[in-house]
Amino acid sequence: MNNKKISIVKTSICSFILGIMAISNAHASVSSILIDAETGKVLSESNADERRYPASLTKLMTLYITFDALENGIIKWDDKLPVSRKAANMAPSKIGVKAGEKISVKDAVMALIVKSANDCAVVLAEALGYSEENFAKTMTHVAKELGMKDTTFYNASGLPNRNQKTTARDMALLGGALYHHFPQYYKLFSTRKFTYKGRTIYTHNHLLKNFKGADGMKTGFTNAAGFNIVTSAHRDGNRVIAVTMGHRMLKQRDKKVASLMEKGLQKLALNQTQEEIKVAQEQNSYKNEVKEQIADNSLTVNNSNEIYNWGVQVGAFSNYAKARNYAQNIKEKIASQSEQTIVDVEPIQNGGAVVYRSKIIGFEKKEAKNLCNHLKKSHKSCIVITVNNSELTLANKL
Repeated sequence: MNNKKISIVKTSICSFILGIMAISNAHASVSSILIDAETGKVLSESNADERRYPASLTKLMTLYITFDALENGIIKWDDKLPVSRKAANMAPSKIGVKAGEKISVKDAVMALIVKSANDCAVVLAEALGYSEENFAKTMTHVAKELGMKDTTFYNASGLPNRNQKTTARDMALLGGALYHHFPQYYKLFSTRKFTYKGRTIYTHNHLLKNFKGADGMKTGFTNAAGFNIVTSAHRDGNRVIAVTMGHRMLKQRDKKVASLMEKGLQKLALNQTQEEIKVAQEQNSYKNEVKEQIADNSLTVNNSNEIYNWGVQVGAFSNYAKARNYAQNIKEKIASQSEQTIVDVEPIQNGGAVVYRSKIIGFEKKEAKNLCNHLKKSHKSCIVITVNNSELTLANKL
């Protein structure tokens, strides 16, 4: 396994990056940013572009690359990784692996998430990059690929290095990338404890038990960095990612990030309620109009557009407004070059619930395939579909 090179192919979601990029602010004692995890839209920020020491927030990138290696089959959860003398001699926090021992990938990952174990960070770095120094170069390269333009890494753990710097904005980008690119592993961040060699180890992230909806990410501290955190929370179908860095006291950090997330979730819930009311009114108006046209036998189909009878289904949602807005966002950002394209939301009964299929239709076949391929490269799911002219006509009424 040590002879295998890691393949990094992840890129950040286009709309997510566009949403989070913004003008930098003046210097201050702490840096913070709050974003809508689904869109990348900045909900609030303060000195988000000030370069700071990441401390153990660094391990989020170590985990990102590890998750990529797992997904691409370079390593497996039950692989046993060798512990070098360097790894064993790392300063705390660590779980105390010894030189010459081996540790499973799963245990090493859980040690990073729950314990913030520096020894396991080096184990993973050496397994995937031959050396920690080489792995750090990969970390910086991946950061640039994700749009983290103000971040450089020199180690895998976050222990002090004067050249290892990042920003709150870049860390929010990384948090969003972990959420969007690795949903199958993202749930691990909510782990409060794990057992290693009969010893139960508990998380440093107290927000997991103190903040409703928090599902964790990573804390960090060094004397030079102060108390840092990247964390996320979800409620009522909304999710936020918050970052705050440079606090002198742990309680101040946790109070700040909890306040950010509470205000953000309340704002998103209010916006969602207003949007749902608006959409419901539009839906009712649309349904009434179609009923009137059908009754008058005036709903016609234009057969001249048969060449454009292709579409791309971009998602399925439990909420009509989110289904429509998601497709509309993709249409505006990517598919706006085609004048024929239309957003269509199709309600489907699924047991006792209704699922809303989110589609963009009105493409030529080649256009639809090109769009879907582009979305897949950005790690968005999609399928190419055929539609009929009546669907095009009805969707155009929305």
